[in-house]
Amino acid sequence: MEKRYGWKLQKRELVLGERTLLMGVLNVTPDSFTDGGKYADPDRAFARALELEDFGADIIDIGAESTRPGSQRISEAEELRRLVPVLKRLKGRLAVPISVDTYKSGVAEKALEHGAEIINDPSGVMLDLQLPKVVTKYDAGLIINHMRGTPETWAGLPPIKDLMRSIRIDLEAALHRARQSRVQKHQLVIDPGLGFGKRREQNAQIIAELGKLREFDVPIAIGPSRKSFLKKEEPVDLEFATAGAVAACIMNGAHIVRVHDVKAMKAVADVVDMVRQSVREEPEAEPAQTRWQRGQ
Repeated sequence: MEKRYGWKLQKRELVLGERTLLMGVLNVTPDSFTDGGKYADPDRAFARALELEDFGADIIDIGAESTRPGSQRISEAEELRRLVPVLKRLKGRLAVPISVDTYKSGVAEKALEHGAEIINDPSGVMLDLQLPKVVTKYDAGLIINHMRGTPETWAGLPPIKDLMRSIRIDLEAALHRARQSRVQKHQLVIDPGLGFGKRREQNAQIIAELGKLREFDVPIAIGPSRKSFLKKEEPVDLEFATAGAVAACIMNGAHIVRVHDVKAMKAVADVVDMVRQSVREEPEAEPAQTRWQRGQ
């Protein structure tokens, strides 16, 4: 398994590295790319959060602003109008922590006031430099996601040259911005941002080379679930494609995987974790030529 980390939140510490943690996606937006509008009603969102926990989610990640390609930004007031009623209903009702997907410091502050324990910043601390200060104030967890450009501009961006080097440079700068606001290392998780301004074929490369992010010595999260680079015509085929991507992410070093279908992906994660835990370090084999020469 991966190196173990203690991810310290305000009210608890999550152990990362013993097994893969699943972050269940709960979109309370009218325009998300997979479940737009399905959980916009606070009562339905509340019921869905409880269901995700029952299915095995270790974290519930609530998003009130879509970051699908081409989506438009919304105001802080509109984001809070969608988010706060759900947080009020959920307060004290879940055993697992709530994460809120936002880049706005004002939304982050209200979310943490209403019981959230993690802020999942899709912008990599680029769009609101006050956000990490809010995280520090509340001793919250912070996921720093790599984003290139904005959803409105992604379609026109060229491929990234020297992909993993560029992602590492940007993440290093984002971690530095967070640390300047006194966010502690044990509060931080990084995410290379599948999609989020990368070309389709580059997402496979990110998964394949995920281990290159170990140099930061912080836990790694990733969100392959139902992403456009997995493009399939039928929903069932998309879920199988997601399962393959989830397995590859775990095998290559993810500590947390962000998914929509928690029940199915938990079965995937359990099997991959079992395989990874069975791996034992073996002493390096003696070269065959040396053994042959000794036999002469």
